[in-house]
Amino acid sequence: MDLLSKAYSTASDDDDGDSVTGRGSQYTNPFSPPPKRSRIETSFANPIQMPGLRRPNLHTEAPIPGGYISKRQRAALASDPKVINPNPNSVDPSPVVGSLSDSDIPHDILTKLRRHMKGGVVPNQTPQSLSAALKGHSKSLNSLQWSKTHAHLLASAGMDHTVCIWNVWSRGQKQARILNCHHAAVKDVKWSQQGLSVLSCGYDCTSRLVDVEKGMETQVFREDQIVEVVKFCPDNYNLFLSGGSKGLLKLWDIRTGTVVREYVRSLGPILDVEFTVDGRYLITSSDVSKSNLSENSIIVWDVSRQVPLSNQVYAEAYTCPSIRCHPFEPYFIAQSNGNYIAIFSTRPPFKLDKYKRYESHGVSGFPIKCNFSMDGNMVASGSNDGCIYFYDTKTSKFLKKVKAYEQPCVDVVFHPSLPDVVASCSWNGEVSVAHRDRSNNWKISP
Repeated sequence: MDLLSKAYSTASDDDDGDSVTGRGSQYTNPFSPPPKRSRIETSFANPIQMPGLRRPNLHTEAPIPGGYISKRQRAALASDPKVINPNPNSVDPSPVVGSLSDSDIPHDILTKLRRHMKGGVVPNQTPQSLSAALKGHSKSLNSLQWSKTHAHLLASAGMDHTVCIWNVWSRGQKQARILNCHHAAVKDVKWSQQGLSVLSCGYDCTSRLVDVEKGMETQVFREDQIVEVVKFCPDNYNLFLSGGSKGLLKLWDIRTGTVVREYVRSLGPILDVEFTVDGRYLITSSDVSKSNLSENSIIVWDVSRQVPLSNQVYAEAYTCPSIRCHPFEPYFIAQSNGNYIAIFSTRPPFKLDKYKRYESHGVSGFPIKCNFSMDGNMVASGSNDGCIYFYDTKTSKFLKKVKAYEQPCVDVVFHPSLPDVVASCSWNGEVSVAHRDRSNNWKISP
């Protein structure tokens, strides 16, 4: 975890006033409470009758941050070009860079996408332009996710404090939105299934729900810890789970903006969370290097009863930065810092498979993730050598590696409807999309 700690401890050096130190220490919320609203001088309809009082000059006096703005003040602000932002402490609006529409996508790709989304028959021909290189982040990336409802859109979360929305195959500008809602490094991003919005979390101790179309933040969920990971419940997208640097697990209700459940145990920083497909169990991975690693590194929880069912799932002396459940079969995998992916049953007693594992790639302390394909036939993993590694899920056999970056490949995600397409991101801020041709070779843009 040394590499991770060094990278994250300097991630927000550009920000004055950030109170983020190291992993495992006490974190303070970098946001100071808004100033109290000062008493506004009363103005009378007829100032001649009260010569001692002066009507405020609406053209020169900006409103108090967070205060009420009257109709008269709004009209004055609209007519005065000198006053640009009535609330200077608010977050700058996220710029609209490109289009979110699929109208700019080449016809052959769009046809393939729509037929897959509808479950129709797709011709056995892959367009040669499915691979893409996406550049826009200035620092390391942490997470990627495809949108299931808008399959041409991809979201990425970076250490440069931004979430980028990519219109991957657009003929024009591929970077459609730059979401600047966070004040520090962003650790994770997830697409909501309810409307075109994303949920992100990070080092500013918040999770934020953002309307992608408008580029506007709609809700903020504040905590007293760095939020490392968020995950929507599979059976109720109004609920999401957050895990943070103090080992706190909280289940939030988006409709009320409150915590409805907490999963309490003395844990280190939460590295990843995952629900089983049926939503009955919750699997968490944490950094417990200060205690016995044979306990609490991976815990299986009963979601409804909020109690751990097993805390001795993984007895190896390694932490696991990524956990993923198979989309159909009753098992899950955990990316291990022992440079392999371990396999576990999702049925009690949640045993480790001692005879199968996915190995050939390297982790070496980087937050490298792994993922199943949507059909469950393949596992893809990033690696510290900048390659993407592919494995057969049934035999655990290593299939192929594809060189993608000079820096470590951090995350790899399969497309939700095109089984031969993957997106990946790197430690130096690059995002790329690769596809497999009819010769079983993976093509990636330089």
